[in-house]
Amino acid sequence: MHFILKMAWRDSRRNRARLFLFVSAVVAGIAALTAVRSFSVNLTRDIDREAKTLLGADLLIDARHPAPDSLLASFAPVGSQRASAVNFLSMVRFPSNGGTRLSQIRALEGNYPFYGKWKSDPENSWQSFRNGKKALVDHALMLQYGIKPGDSIQVGNVTFAIEGELLSSPGRAGIASAIAPVVFIPQVWLDSTGLVQKGSRVDYQYFYQTPAGIDVDALLDPQEKKMEDAGLDYETVASRKRSLGAAFGNFGTFLNLVGFIALLLGCIGVAGAVHIYIKDKLPTVAILRCLGASGRKAFYVYLVQVAGIGLLGAILGAVLGSLVQKVLPILVRDLLPIENVSTDFSWSAVGQGVLLGLAVAVLFALLPLAGILQTSPLRTLRASVDAPTTSDRLLRWGVYALISVSILGFTWWLVGDWKETLFFIGGLAAAFAMLYGLAALFTWALRRFFPKKWNYVWRQGIANLFRPQNQTLLLVVTIGLGTMLLSTLFLVQNLLLKQVAFSGSGNQPNMVLFDIQANDKDSVAALVSRNGMPLLQQVAVVTTRVETIDGKTKQQDEVDTLTSKPRWVWDREYRVTFRDTLIDTEEIVEGAWVGNYEPGKPVPVSISDNLQRGMKATIGTKIVFNVQGARIETEVASVRKVNFNRVQTNFMVVFPKGVLEKAPQFHVVVSKVSSAEQSAAFQSELVRRFPGVSAIDLTQILRSVDEVLRKVSFVIRFMAMFSILTGLLVLISSIYQGKFARIRESVLLRTLGASRKQILWINAIEYFMLGALACLAGVGLSVAGAWALSRFAFQIPFEPEWWPLLLTFVVITGLTVLMGLFNSREVVNKPPLEVLRNEV
Repeated sequence: MHFILKMAWRDSRRNRARLFLFVSAVVAGIAALTAVRSFSVNLTRDIDREAKTLLGADLLIDARHPAPDSLLASFAPVGSQRASAVNFLSMVRFPSNGGTRLSQIRALEGNYPFYGKWKSDPENSWQSFRNGKKALVDHALMLQYGIKPGDSIQVGNVTFAIEGELLSSPGRAGIASAIAPVVFIPQVWLDSTGLVQKGSRVDYQYFYQTPAGIDVDALLDPQEKKMEDAGLDYETVASRKRSLGAAFGNFGTFLNLVGFIALLLGCIGVAGAVHIYIKDKLPTVAILRCLGASGRKAFYVYLVQVAGIGLLGAILGAVLGSLVQKVLPILVRDLLPIENVSTDFSWSAVGQGVLLGLAVAVLFALLPLAGILQTSPLRTLRASVDAPTTSDRLLRWGVYALISVSILGFTWWLVGDWKETLFFIGGLAAAFAMLYGLAALFTWALRRFFPKKWNYVWRQGIANLFRPQNQTLLLVVTIGLGTMLLSTLFLVQNLLLKQVAFSGSGNQPNMVLFDIQANDKDSVAALVSRNGMPLLQQVAVVTTRVETIDGKTKQQDEVDTLTSKPRWVWDREYRVTFRDTLIDTEEIVEGAWVGNYEPGKPVPVSISDNLQRGMKATIGTKIVFNVQGARIETEVASVRKVNFNRVQTNFMVVFPKGVLEKAPQFHVVVSKVSSAEQSAAFQSELVRRFPGVSAIDLTQILRSVDEVLRKVSFVIRFMAMFSILTGLLVLISSIYQGKFARIRESVLLRTLGASRKQILWINAIEYFMLGALACLAGVGLSVAGAWALSRFAFQIPFEPEWWPLLLTFVVITGLTVLMGLFNSREVVNKPPLEVLRNEV
């Protein structure tokens, strides 16, 4: 071992820069993984520490209908405090400027939150708004309409003075303000607003603070059946901790996998670079063999070299990742329920990063290092002896198996689920295989259809792509995969935004009015017409729940695990309608449409195909609906394929005419506005005349979706940049190593009279073709992937924007050429004889 260590140290003196370049790409992957794991460790610790603050109480009871006090009292031990909130969506109006916006109204009663504080301006306004006719308004909403504390806000029939603005509250992610800005009012004024009526969609929450030492989960376990029968759901500190941990664990897992891809790219770079390095070292190995060293001992010398530099790279990556995780909480703060995530140094994350970096560096270097075992001492005497290949098939396939098992194990360690692990590995393997196949096909085509009549410089540059020791396959796979990640993300984001924008273009509806009471429906329709807007749809909506399916209740269905339905089938509140015709977003795929009910027969209903799959229903399936206390026995008469992407009223369940006309209902009107000015004027008049009616303006949705996608995609792109960085580091390493393979050729060309300009052009053409091929392969796969997602997952038209992809092609190809020319400067700036003396 003393000899091995001494030889490894001495032999590395001339090659330390080259050795470190081998694993420089590993640094980026380990940095990404360490940053994400450190962030996850700190976030989990913060969620555990602040779980009570995030819930604001020891127990939360959630219901769709007001719960009886007698039932609520059974959940509260002696000495408990209770608070409540009534939540619903409604329009708000600012009288000072006429601005209107759909917002989440929370009517609060009691001293909630019992734990933690909200951040507001003025500082105590989150408490003082409860005293009087006052409101606490989301900061984003006030900023959008230029409102200040002291101004007023109209909620339904009541105008409140704005006590302050809510800056943040534990448990509420900042991004929620873009989707549904919140307005708090005292619950004592709720009835006066006139917004909660029969058929209104309202969520009731009851918060409890229990005495110290009470085990809330143990208290609730015996009452689960009673709560389920009453339609109540509950959340405790422990369940909130689990749900948040699972939600952000999934997000962390995704970021971990993005970093792992960067690490795999770096490992491929290590394998390619070590392969070239070992080829350069074979004469030294042959001399060691002549002096009596065994092939195994020579193998260990260079294994120690790679392991030492791999360890150094892993340490640097772990330290860099610890610094990056200081920035991650700032990047994702709008996506988290915790305002300030700690950035403490995590020894466990650093240790895992170092061990993982060392393991993968050595693992991927094993195959090229194995060639040392077959090196013959004859290489010192006969230059014609071929470079060894790993001829031992058992050894070669053993290394392949070890790499495969290790990647599988690493992925499972990051994901924690075998099914997801296999899906990820399968998708990654498919991407690698396609990139490898494209590169192999390209090089074969260049060989097969070599342009013999082209200019000499072009012929030399193109021939370099398939000459010995070329890096075509390595670069196409590494740079192509990084490019594919970023391009796919960009394409999908823009396709989603285009689809939302398309829904508001042309003759598509872009204004939906809902919560219209039956006695107001004609007046609201008249108001729409007076404002020059078309009355595209006017639909009655009835709320109902499923009671039995083919005679089975939810409890009976859960017993039979083979035929049990998903929980959402039983738990959701269905909003259904009744009509005698299909609309343009529907198509019958099974059964026959029945538009009118014939008394004396089962009520024929039509269900959507996704509900059919959830219910496992067929034509003739018996379903009993509970329509606000009245049981209606129905039978599935038809199944519809419904385009739910269209902005209009689409329903999972449609009843025929003659059944639900007298049931409690509200109405929905679908229309279209032609400009932002028309929308603002109409909504302002709507809120003044019908404060209980809510409006969804698609232009506001577009802005909200844009903001959400922009924030989320920025975080993902930040992590995906590690893959691009890894690809570029592999590129630099490969070009640097390729210099030693090409330098003799370039010197010979100069000796034969080639000019400095010709050499530069030959190298520029080679690197241009490399960069262009890698980028085209990555972009091409991203286009194919985005098309598949848009076609099969999102079911939206595939209309990509091409200029960002063109920009990606120009930038990456340009970087490849610049790096290649930079490494060629030694050849063109020195006399051929000097270079030959140094190389021979």
